[in-house]
Amino acid sequence: MTAIEKARAFISACERKDWDTIRASLHPAVVYHNIPMPVVKGVDASIAVLKQFMDDALHISFEIIAIAEDSQGRVLHERLDKFTLPGGKQISLPVCGVFDYDGDKIIGWRDYFDLGDFQRQMAG
Repeated sequence: MTAIEKARAFISACERKDWDTIRASLHPAVVYHNIPMPVVKGVDASIAVLKQFMDDALHISFEIIAIAEDSQGRVLHERLDKFTLPGGKQISLPVCGVFDYDGDKIIGWRDYFDLGDFQRQMAG
């Protein structure tokens, strides 16, 4: 499986909130930086951050706009993350993500997004 295929499978697991597959895809020493938020280390801390964004969502769609892999197997992807929240509120957030792999597992993960945009959409 290529790094892009692994990334697509992981993103799909996130859309489904498949916590078992998400957990199995993360290296025990994973470092997750959901920029501009603080860095977290380890599988449990990474999943806790994901759950802050995803648990209450009734529907999640991570539309991959562009994806590329470099010679070291690092995957860069531009996404549009869409959430449907209780009461029908819709959030649509542009994200640029990077996955670094150690074998089949994500060991480094960075997502770049505009926190102000997210906060405005949550308040609106």
